[in-house]
Amino acid sequence: MVRSSKKEIVMDELKAAHNMIATGSATAILPARNSTTKPITVIGTETIRNGFDAGCIEQALNSRGAPGVTELVLNPDAHRGYGAPVGCVMVSPTHIYPGPVGVDIKCSMSLLQMDLPIEQVAEQRVRRALIDAIVERIPTGAGRGQRSVKKSRRVSGSLGRKIVIEGASRAVCEALGIPPHWVECCEDSFHLGHDGSNGSLEKRVDRLVGDLASDEGLRFVKNVEQLGSYGGGNHFGECEAVELVEGRQESPSSVADVFGLKHGCVAFLSHCGSRGWGHRLATAQFKAIQEKFKQWDIPLPGGDRELVYAPLGTAEADAYLDDMALGANFATVNHLLINALVLDAFQEVFGSVKGELVYFISHNIARREIVNDEVAWVHRKGATRAFPAGHHGLKGTKYEATGHPILLPGNPRDGSVVMVAEPGAAKSCYSVNHGAGRALGRKRAIRELDQREIDHELATHDILSNCRLYPKDEAPAAYKNFGEVLRSVEQAGLARTVAKLKARFVIKDSSEADD
Repeated sequence: MVRSSKKEIVMDELKAAHNMIATGSATAILPARNSTTKPITVIGTETIRNGFDAGCIEQALNSRGAPGVTELVLNPDAHRGYGAPVGCVMVSPTHIYPGPVGVDIKCSMSLLQMDLPIEQVAEQRVRRALIDAIVERIPTGAGRGQRSVKKSRRVSGSLGRKIVIEGASRAVCEALGIPPHWVECCEDSFHLGHDGSNGSLEKRVDRLVGDLASDEGLRFVKNVEQLGSYGGGNHFGECEAVELVEGRQESPSSVADVFGLKHGCVAFLSHCGSRGWGHRLATAQFKAIQEKFKQWDIPLPGGDRELVYAPLGTAEADAYLDDMALGANFATVNHLLINALVLDAFQEVFGSVKGELVYFISHNIARREIVNDEVAWVHRKGATRAFPAGHHGLKGTKYEATGHPILLPGNPRDGSVVMVAEPGAAKSCYSVNHGAGRALGRKRAIRELDQREIDHELATHDILSNCRLYPKDEAPAAYKNFGEVLRSVEQAGLARTVAKLKARFVIKDSSEADD
C-alpha cells in the first residue's frame, strides 16, 4: 500500500472543501475525517467556499476532530490561523483551547457615536486636524505606549494591576476619565477567574508579577503603559459617516435608536486588543501546555502543536482561564480608554461634541455559554457573538428586545457595517464573522500589490490617513470581497445590516511608513 504524502492529503482535503455539501445558498457542511462525527457547519456562498485555502481547511478538520469538540463553524472570512482557522467557532463542554482564542486575547471592535454632522468633517484640513489630535493621544505601532505621545492619560503600575483584576469597574473608569455608564454597552465589561471570583485573578497576578519593583513587575508596568494604544498589524481607528439602512425615523423601539446610531453623523470605529500584556500571557500559556503534552506524551490534534488543550477542572485549564481573563480585562479597558481619548480629540477640534459608546464586542475569546441546552465554552477565533432578540443571554439588558450590535469591519474603500442578529444565527452557535478576512498573506500582499495604486485608490475615495504610505499588507485588495462576505451572512439568515459606515480617515501603524 502506497502512503500519501502530507501535501497530497492537504490537496485531497482542499478538493473536498470545493465539494462541500450545500445546504442553502450560503450554507454547507464539510464532513469530518471521522464519519461518526458531526460535520463542520460552513457559512458562505459558493464563491466564498471556493476561496478557502488548503491550510484553512486542514486546520478546520484538525479542530473538529480535537478532543471534547462538539461543534465547529467555519465563517465566510475564514483563513489559516494559529492552530484553528481565523474565522471559526469551536464549542467544547469539557476542554479549553488557547489556539482558538489566539495570542491577542480579546481582540475586539468598538464604535463611538457622536452628534457631529458628517458635513463638519468634509474639508481635508479639518480631518487633518482630527488626525493630529488623535495621534497626539493614541500611539500606534508595536511596543509603543503612552510615553510616545504628548496627550495620553498615564496609567500607573498600581492602577494597571487593578485594571487586569477588575476590568472596567466604576473605580477604574473614574480613575481614567471613562464615562462609567459606557460599561452598559459592553459585551463583557469585566472577566472573572476560573472559580468565578476576582480573588483567583489577584492571586494569579501576584504569582505572575510579584512586586512592581521586581523585574517581572517592571515588565508588567511597561505593558501597562500600552493601555490606550492601537498597536500594529490590522488594528486601526477609523472615522465613519453613518448611513442608517433601517430605522431612519427615530422611535424608542427602532433597532438603530436602541443602539444609539445617528444617521448622517460622525462615528469612530476601533479595532485592537490586549497588546503586549495579552501576547505575553498567551505565549506563556502555549509554552506551558505544550510542555505538558511532551511530559505526558499526548498526541497533538492533527499533529499541530498550536492546537494544544487542557481538560476543564485541571490546574492547566484553571491557569489558562485566569490568564485569559487578565488579558481580556486589559483589552476591555484599552478600548474604553481609546474611545475616551478619541472623544477628547474631537472636542479639542470642535468644542462641545457629545459622544456615546454604541458597543464593544470581542472576536478572540472563549465564553461560557449554553449551546444545545448544555453549558460549554464557545471559542470564537476571529468570530463575534451574535445574540438575536429574545436570547436568554441578553435578558435584563437594553438589547433584550432587539439583539445586540454586531460591529463588522470591511475595509476603508468598501466600508463597514453595524448588524443585528436574526434567529437563524442559531445554526452558527450564535456567531458571525469578524470582518472580511484576508485574501492575501502579509508577505504576498507586500510582494504583489502596487503602492501607487493603493494610495491612489484611497485618494480617489477621499480617505485620509496618518500614514505617508498606506501599509500594503493592509490594503483593501489584501482582503476578501466584503460584499460577498455580507451576502453570505445575510443569505444564511444570521444577521441583517442596520447601518453602513463610510470611512473618512484611518489611523494605522505608521511606524515604518510615516514622515
